[in-house]
Amino acid sequence: MSYFSIAYIDFFKDLAANNNRDWFHENKNRYEADVKKPFENFIQAVIDRMKDEGHETEISPKDAIFRINRDIRFSKDKSPYKLNRSAICSKYGRKDKSYPGLYLDFGPEKVWIGGGAYFLDKDMLYDVRDHISQNPKKARKVLDNAELKSHFGEVLGEKNKIIPKEFKPMLEEVPEIANKQFYYMSEHRPDIILTDQILDVVIDHWKASREMEQFLIEGMVR
Repeated sequence: MSYFSIAYIDFFKDLAANNNRDWFHENKNRYEADVKKPFENFIQAVIDRMKDEGHETEISPKDAIFRINRDIRFSKDKSPYKLNRSAICSKYGRKDKSYPGLYLDFGPEKVWIGGGAYFLDKDMLYDVRDHISQNPKKARKVLDNAELKSHFGEVLGEKNKIIPKEFKPMLEEVPEIANKQFYYMSEHRPDIILTDQILDVVIDHWKASREMEQFLIEGMVR
């Protein structure tokens, strides 16, 4: 099934050249028909497929999809609108960005499929590290999962130069314990969203990352 047309990509290309409120207001109907509604329908389909696979999510698309409006309060770039549509499909959606889930970002130049845990506060990070230290073999197995690596490559995250002393013995076996984030991303051409296979592609990526997602959740909710 096809969810998007070339009009989705064209809207964002035009918005990039006219990123102001007057132009957006004049093209609001185009945005609603070509971008907003198709993306909502797609995210609903993603949520439904995840639930079919036993995922715990009960959210609606509006709970998952981020606003198109940019937060320009502390930015030198005062362009009011994002040049993409994005969402996080998890138990809590965008209301809790720290909770691991499936992240989607569909723009006119790149499409990103990813997930993991990015916005970890101090306590959450400690809990995940503690989970790794208590389960080093499982952590190594999850991090080295062949499906995860084939779809996303390595688990990413900025590393702390200094970590709590109780976790230092794990550095040799699981150097990722020094990470401040644990996330993974896969980049695709924008025209992938125009294919009938886009839903299957997204779900295949999510399935490949599910073991990692569950490991992170275990560490955060113990």
